[in-house]
Amino acid sequence: MDTAITIDAVMAWLEQMAPPSYQESYDNAGLITGSREWVCSGVLVTLDATEAVIEEAARRGCNLIVAHHPIVFSGLKKINGRNYVEKAVIAAIKKDIAIYAIHTNLDNVVAQGVNGKIAAKLGLVRSRPLLPKEGTLRKLYCFVPVAHLESVRNAIFSAGAGHIGNYSECSFSTEGAGTFKGGEGTDPFVGQPGLRHSEKEVRVEMVLPAHLSGAVIRAMTAAHPYEEVAYDLVNLANSHPGVGAGLVGELPAAVDEKTFLDIILEVFRVPVARHTRLTGRPVQRVAVCGGAGSFLIFRALAERADFYITADVKYHEFFDANDRMVVADVGHFESEQYTVDLLFEVLHEKFRNFAVLKSETTTNPIHYYGAGSM
Repeated sequence: MDTAITIDAVMAWLEQMAPPSYQESYDNAGLITGSREWVCSGVLVTLDATEAVIEEAARRGCNLIVAHHPIVFSGLKKINGRNYVEKAVIAAIKKDIAIYAIHTNLDNVVAQGVNGKIAAKLGLVRSRPLLPKEGTLRKLYCFVPVAHLESVRNAIFSAGAGHIGNYSECSFSTEGAGTFKGGEGTDPFVGQPGLRHSEKEVRVEMVLPAHLSGAVIRAMTAAHPYEEVAYDLVNLANSHPGVGAGLVGELPAAVDEKTFLDIILEVFRVPVARHTRLTGRPVQRVAVCGGAGSFLIFRALAERADFYITADVKYHEFFDANDRMVVADVGHFESEQYTVDLLFEVLHEKFRNFAVLKSETTTNPIHYYGAGSM
């Protein structure tokens, strides 16, 4: 018999990929309705958790919706169904359907996130964050008796510390002598209570993602022989090479601008794309940001991108390209459409106890009319 899987287990798996600490301050990612303790009967993946999507989830036997956009961004003072947000919340509560949003935290995970999926569709290589996110790294310093160095260091590595780029188990150590005197009621690993003791120790230091701090400290203290472990945990100004807003990468071979515009229409399945004046130069370095990304235009310029693909660019913001690159606006929904595939693949691969389904409800509020419209 299959073991029941809770919504909490599904959330935990998603948050390994896109930690909640990576979300932006204005965001509202996480569990919006429902209980993490519920047994999951099925997952419906969507961009937006509208009332129609909730009806679909109920019809298809799914009590968990994993959406990219949070249906609730700010506090609700009344819930009486006067707008689409309140209607969705009422429907979810009445039908006992949990809504979980994985928004800017998924945007900010470069390789496995929204922009990484776009880069793969465009065939970009050598990708990196367009705007690295600050405050994502810490450094741990701990002091270990020489004989226990490897066991403690291995425990810290196993908890997720010691990664620098594509390298793992990175650390630095220096030998010295530590002193301590146990007070009343202590049971020191070496030495006698009430007497100062000197012990040959190694100072070990390594980098870790900030969101893993708790797990790393627990692993270190569990493996450490001392009753009281001396350690320092400090914030770093260094940026995480895999975390940040947007992405910049390169095409394997340069193409002309009109050819690349045709590629954009095909990849994003749009009849038209708004763009700035063409520069007449070949396209190889490409920046992307799924969703509203006009705030990254100047970063794309700083990275000398030939093209910047995003959405929700305002009239005056197009002028910021200043004929130095081409800015292409493909539409908000269209730029993030592959997020549904991304989440489906991640969840379907992990969970086989219940159905993981893609929503059949189109939530794009924008439609096109005219020659070539779809």
